[in-house]
Amino acid sequence: MNSTRLRRFGLSAVLAAALGAGLAQPASAAPAPAMAIAADKASATPGSTVTLTMTFTNDQTTNTQFVYQSIQPTWNTSQDPGLKYTFKSCSGDAVQCDVSNQSGVVRYNVPVVPGASRTVKLTYQIAADSACGPSRRIELYSYLYYEYQGGQAKKDGIYPVGTDITCATTPSAAAAHK
Repeated sequence: MNSTRLRRFGLSAVLAAALGAGLAQPASAAPAPAMAIAADKASATPGSTVTLTMTFTNDQTTNTQFVYQSIQPTWNTSQDPGLKYTFKSCSGDAVQCDVSNQSGVVRYNVPVVPGASRTVKLTYQIAADSACGPSRRIELYSYLYYEYQGGQAKKDGIYPVGTDITCATTPSAAAAHK
């Protein structure tokens, strides 16, 4: 190969690399997860309530036309007979929101356009005689299933949430006599 061809090849390679670098897309942030679950408190005492806020966000480029979510206790929570709680209410952007004892089912209002969200709040009450202490937690997990692209595509996943059940503190005798 003569030196003219090598120079042309080298020049072509440099131009192609420069052009490719100039057309590269900037890095973008990862899309938000389809489900976000938050408890209104990290710890609660027997007799109190905990509200879970569950927000579904359509992370697809087409409408989501079916969204189903269930929430239930983890195995550890279900195996602790001292933990006592009951779901009391369910409200928000849902066509079905059923809670019974220690689990619930939600079907969100649809369609959900790309990037839009639907939010549901579930409230449960911890029984006054529920066990409490440093190793006691009411842990729940949620299963989410949704369909998009005219029902031709689907996604699902598991999302955890937990609340420590702390023992109520009683005021000391000295503080009570002040």
